[in-house]
Amino acid sequence: MAEPSRRERKAVERRLAILRTAAGVFRDRGYDSASMDEIAERLDMAKGNLYYYFSNKHELLFFCQDASLDALISGVDSIAALEEEPDEKLRRAVVAHVVCVLDELEGASAHTEVHSLPEDLRGRIIAKRDVYEARVRALVESGIASGALAPVDAKLATLALLGALNAPTRWYRPGGKLSPEAIGEEFASLFLDGLRHARPSIPSTRSTR
Repeated sequence: MAEPSRRERKAVERRLAILRTAAGVFRDRGYDSASMDEIAERLDMAKGNLYYYFSNKHELLFFCQDASLDALISGVDSIAALEEEPDEKLRRAVVAHVVCVLDELEGASAHTEVHSLPEDLRGRIIAKRDVYEARVRALVESGIASGALAPVDAKLATLALLGALNAPTRWYRPGGKLSPEAIGEEFASLFLDGLRHARPSIPSTRSTR
C-alpha cells in the first residue's frame, strides 16, 4: 500500500485540528449552543473553509465521537493482549479510558452527546460503543473468572464503571489540580477496590407466579 502523500497527511492533520477545536467548543459551550461560526473563529478560519472539511455540526460531532471510540477500542485491545493479571488489565483500561476522554480531542465531552446526532449517525456510534463496552466487559469477566474480582454481575458492573468514567468530561478543566492520568488512577483505585470486595450478586427472588 502506498504511503499517504504530504498533501494527504496535511489534510488529515487539519481535520484533526478542526475536531480538537470543535470538541473544545462543545465542551465550553455545550453542543446545542455551539456554532460553526464560533468553531471557525477559534480556528481563525473562514467558515467556508471549515465547510470544505465538514458539512455541518452533526458531522463534526460524529467524527469527534468516532475518533474517540476508535482510540478507546484500540487502547483496550492493546491492554487485553498484555501478559498481565486480569485485575491489572482492568486497572490499565480504566486509566486509559479516563486519559482518552479527557485528552483525546480536548477530552471530547462530545463523547456523551450521542443523543444529539441524527438517527443514522447515532446508530453507527452506538454500534461502535457497544463493541467497546463488550471489550471492557470481557476484562471484568476475566477478573471474576480468575478470582481477582468478586462474582458480581459483569454487565451491570461494566455499565456502572463506564458511566462513572465518562462523568469527568462534564467537570474536568485542563490545568486543574489533577492530571488526566492522576484522575484515572484515582478512579481505578476506587473501582478496583470496590470490585475486589463487592458482595456476590444475589439471584433474583421475585415471584414467577
